Amino acid sequence: MSNKVSMTDAEWRRRLSPEAYAVARRGATEPAFTGEYNKHHEPGVYCCVCCGAPLFPSAAKFDSGSGWPSFFQPAEGAPVVKRTDTSHGMVREEVVCGDCEAHLGHVFPDGPRPTGLRYCINSAALSFEQGGDETD
Repeated sequence: MSNKVSMTDAEWRRRLSPEAYAVARRGATEPAFTGEYNKHHEPGVYCCVCCGAPLFPSAAKFDSGSGWPSFFQPAEGAPVVKRTDTSHGMVREEVVCGDCEAHLGHVFPDGPRPTGLRYCINSAALSFEQGGDETD
């Protein structure tokens, strides 16, 4: 079953805030320590701001000190896709929503156990659903 979401650029612009559009559709990065979810600690699920796909459970969130929401793993079955990003003279792993191709952030190998990964995600690329299955 495919959950692919496709819209024109004009449709995305109408649907998203200017900041969410810049981050999720154009690959921008919000300034560190400014995002709505950086210091957010409610139980629930962080979802894609573009298509609503559940991406990260609050139980996987940790304070990395980086200034962006950080998670050690996606939710089970989440459409989180990694791909090589060679922008800005660096080689990194970009994280995108597999359902709508929204830019979410990057993943680094300096996270806590059990995965050792740090999914460094822009708040502007996320929405939040309180409650839900936050234990994945």
